[in-house]
Amino acid sequence: MKPAVTYELIHKCKQTGARRGVIHTPHGDIQTPVFMPVGTQATVKSMTPDELKNEIDAKIILSNTYHLYLRPGEEVIQEAGGLHKFMNWNRAILTDSGGFQVFSLSGLRKITEEGVEFRSHLDGRKIVFTPESVMHTENILGSDIMMAFDECCPYPSTYDYTKKSMERTTRWAERCKKAHARPEEQGLFGIIQGGFYKDLREKSARDLAKLDLPGYAIGGISVGEPKEEFLDILRFTAPLMPEDKPRYLMGVGSPDYLIEAAMAGIDMCDCVLPTRIARNGTAMTWNGKIVVRNATYEKDWEPIDSECDCYACKNYTRAYIRHLIKAKEILGVRLLSIHNLYFLTKLMERVRMEIENDNLGNYRKEFYKKYGYDTKE
Repeated sequence: MKPAVTYELIHKCKQTGARRGVIHTPHGDIQTPVFMPVGTQATVKSMTPDELKNEIDAKIILSNTYHLYLRPGEEVIQEAGGLHKFMNWNRAILTDSGGFQVFSLSGLRKITEEGVEFRSHLDGRKIVFTPESVMHTENILGSDIMMAFDECCPYPSTYDYTKKSMERTTRWAERCKKAHARPEEQGLFGIIQGGFYKDLREKSARDLAKLDLPGYAIGGISVGEPKEEFLDILRFTAPLMPEDKPRYLMGVGSPDYLIEAAMAGIDMCDCVLPTRIARNGTAMTWNGKIVVRNATYEKDWEPIDSECDCYACKNYTRAYIRHLIKAKEILGVRLLSIHNLYFLTKLMERVRMEIENDNLGNYRKEFYKKYGYDTKE
């Protein structure tokens, strides 16, 4: 039986080892490395599906099993004909398992070998997530890529706790594989855990690889640790992942982290960052971040970024967008969201081109200098 999701390697950067490839899914091909917009509640905040397709050209977006299970509920989405039809999106979807959201509930949850018992953040009702129940929900959602149920350790965590958590995550992944009812239509990805202990990361990667899943992710980093620790574990773990499967780094969306991920051999990244900072009046530009809501832009008649040709930059000034943000008008958030998502999409297009030209290392230095990042790493 052919897997629902497969990876095709096109080129490896001779300078860095970064990968240029294609992920084949039931709802279309995805050029990699790629940044994936997050649509937690079956919508990328403030964006319509047409804008995501025609303006941003997003090939894949994320939704979250935890949130969709709570609201509107799997029965509603099943009756709608699955998540693609429910949200009017005919390209690829990845659903997170909800493990990170349950982790973030902290004192409101209880973890056992069977699964996680927690209280809904909406109404306080008691809910139990198990690998089997999460697979059931993700099968109903019908996403192209579904993530195995895992536990994300807080930072920092002791070696003993992290080891037990990592081993349990592997056992849960085995149970997820057994419970997965639609392997010919949906690809199940495992999540490598192990905190900031390299021997645990190595064991997690090795044990999960034995399950021969269609793809693998690195979880449990970019959770508040210093950048140098993030880079150390990223660069150690990525080469441990199977070369013939997609490699996904969860929860990363700043330009420097995206470039570093690509340099390490990662194919996929996601984050709420571009739409979240848009709601705070912040834009990413090719010359660094700017906070458009600041008074300095009150009479600034330039576009957000003169090097950008997104809808917002072609039609509106910084002064106008600042006015919208200060007046709490929804259009301001929408324009900044369009711009930030467009920017990251174009950044990854450039990264793919530089990989093909065996030049990603040089481009990283050039980008860091222009953006204002520290170039010592």
